[in-house]
Amino acid sequence: MTSVALGTWAWGDSGEPGDGYFGSQLTESGLREVVDKAHSNGLTLWDTAVVYGMGRSETALAQALKGYARSEYQLSTKFTPQAAGDGDDPVADMLEQSLDRLGTDYVDLYWIHNPADVARWTPRLIPLLRSGRIKHVGVSNHNLKEIALADQILGEAGFRVEAVQNHYSLLYRSSERAGILEHCRAHDVRFFAYMVLEQGALTGKYSPASPLPEGSNRAAVYNGILPQLQALTDRMAAIGAEAGASAADVATAWAIAKGTTPIIGVTKAAHVDGVVRARGIALADEEIAELEALADAADVDTRGSWEREMEVS
Repeated sequence: MTSVALGTWAWGDSGEPGDGYFGSQLTESGLREVVDKAHSNGLTLWDTAVVYGMGRSETALAQALKGYARSEYQLSTKFTPQAAGDGDDPVADMLEQSLDRLGTDYVDLYWIHNPADVARWTPRLIPLLRSGRIKHVGVSNHNLKEIALADQILGEAGFRVEAVQNHYSLLYRSSERAGILEHCRAHDVRFFAYMVLEQGALTGKYSPASPLPEGSNRAAVYNGILPQLQALTDRMAAIGAEAGASAADVATAWAIAKGTTPIIGVTKAAHVDGVVRARGIALADEEIAELEALADAADVDTRGSWEREMEVS
């Protein structure tokens, strides 16, 4: 799998103003251009979920991938317990719906999206692994204790948790402080970092004078803290400029340097160019420490409304 995964959370927006979490203006031809640019640069791992636009992201992704052989890309999607149906096997049911929308008969990486009840949902993955409908299993937004429990349940059937996906950015390092990154390194588990760019707030594109577009959820979350981020994003921009890159590219390069696989949201072909630049940036240890110190000094909490703290007493 590639060093960076491409995120399609924003592809769940319908394209209509005000209809969606991000307020994105998306077109079928624009998303196809994103896929073509990504694949020409060896970026072939696509991350989506049922709850990203309640199926719209999966549908849009399948449309954009049309014409590519299934062996040319990898799909990552999720079972979200909070959206489970009330049938006999909600996990299999949700997977079938995803497979239908994605136009495939298997998923490379399937996630339990949130840990509503690890002991209840994790065993449901075992027959899906045995049947080949899913190739690998990950857990998202799970703390260390929940990761270990899921791994134990799968281990009894000869499988294991092969990936963890949590919110991880310069501004939000809860998974690192909780020992989850260290656990993943020790057990050969791949850690996928989402919200590395904090939904645009760490791209350097936005500032108190030029805030995120009003009317979107992310504007409500981030515009109020942009003043505190200025010193950090200015330093990221300066480091990037030396490499012919942007502040956003530096945020991505930081996540790669920390040994994680960042999931970078891409809605424009130019976003793919940024990922390519980020892969070529080698941050010095001093630069990493400086950026983390500036992030700590910003003293902001960007934990999502759906997330719990990863540190447990």
